[in-house]
Amino acid sequence: MHGATAADDVLDALQVWGESQEVRAADDELAARLELPGPQDTPAGPALLLAALRKAGATAGELALPVPGDVRGLGSASPFSKQALRRGEAAVLPEAGLGLVPEPVAEGILRWTVFAVGELPPAEHLPIGEAEHGMSSAMREAASTLIDLDIAKHRPGVRDEIASTVADRPKPPWPEDVPQRPLRILQRASEVEAILWVATDDAPGGALSASATRARTEALRPLFDSVRAARRASIAEMVRVLADSAGKH
Repeated sequence: MHGATAADDVLDALQVWGESQEVRAADDELAARLELPGPQDTPAGPALLLAALRKAGATAGELALPVPGDVRGLGSASPFSKQALRRGEAAVLPEAGLGLVPEPVAEGILRWTVFAVGELPPAEHLPIGEAEHGMSSAMREAASTLIDLDIAKHRPGVRDEIASTVADRPKPPWPEDVPQRPLRILQRASEVEAILWVATDDAPGGALSASATRARTEALRPLFDSVRAARRASIAEMVRVLADSAGKH
């Protein structure tokens, strides 16, 4: 939106998440306003979405990673917030009053549904340093608690499981001028999340009893929260730095 990269580069980067991308509006009124296909129409390609966002006045974007009990960035109950919560991820474009929810619809196909979101509460600002510190602290506390509960047991091949989970994550071609600190924190958050998913897998040697499972869930919940916070803060800082840099040229 700021001219910091070519539209073709954006379209190429999207293919990391799906070989084919398609777009449609959530309702006919929004479809007519943005000149996008409606919910009953054949979806269009992402190039049309970029044009629609520019026409709508989008200048900044925010990442939302809602979970039950924490829907920050989505506002009150709405079709957009319900869909974003169901998927666990969304992009919010506050100046344009739009929200985007991605969803795989077939092998290699990712569909973006565009919603009108109206006025949303200001996004919570979390300094990047605070996000990094919070994630590190949560990791130490979770590890200590699991050890105390005697449910942090070794499982053969766990390192390979974690490495495989990390390797399977999309690796997008980041913009050339992306700031390195938030990128490093974002990548670290992805690694920690991979560890969390392995830790919550009830494979042999894991926490299998109901009481142990509840204890493990409670111990890991703050770490899941801190990972989401770190990812949101990293993306927000990247957008801020890249937008400021583009504005100076």
